[in-house]
Amino acid sequence: MDALFGVVNIPNVIWVDEQGTIVRPPEPGWPSERMELPRDMMGAIPELGSSPTAPAPPEDGPGQWDVLGSGQVRAAYPDAIRDWVAKGAESEFALRPSEVVFRSHPRSADVSAAAAHFELANRLWTEGDRERAIEHFNDCHRLQPDNWTYKRQAWSLLGRERVGGEFGQFVQAPLKGEESDWPFTSDFTSDVVNTPVGGYYPSTL
Repeated sequence: MDALFGVVNIPNVIWVDEQGTIVRPPEPGWPSERMELPRDMMGAIPELGSSPTAPAPPEDGPGQWDVLGSGQVRAAYPDAIRDWVAKGAESEFALRPSEVVFRSHPRSADVSAAAAHFELANRLWTEGDRERAIEHFNDCHRLQPDNWTYKRQAWSLLGRERVGGEFGQFVQAPLKGEESDWPFTSDFTSDVVNTPVGGYYPSTL
């Protein structure tokens, strides 16, 4: 999805009409306004620290949930889809091709290089070459810092190893007391709290 459409986070939605034409490029979208986690998820995740090289949180900055809950309005998104289903191309939410192109992000040389590093990292990881894989993960994070799929893929690999279980993949930071062993330049919580309100799930409707 990243290579084909430029998806950089989850959940992302792409609108494609019956003719196969994209009428809205990737954007944050949800089936309802509900924002909740599985009841047993938080209890399964141990106390987490932060990467030693992560940026410090801003003074008096927003909290993690302030950032994650901002931007795209969850309650409005399903109604926009319903409007498109009912009205088709006449819907105010169905964009013209020129608007789709305008909203689509061009790929710079850095973004292309980040994609290459990400592919290399995944290949090396599956082959068991962890040290080189992590180097390439850090390179792609540096080259395209707004690509959350690149970051969360890497962080989740270690979470599955260190915690395991149903929710291990959501352990995307070092365990408390094991910060010095964390090989990535940052972690999920550190990067989120350093993201402006509205920046994690940008408003597009």
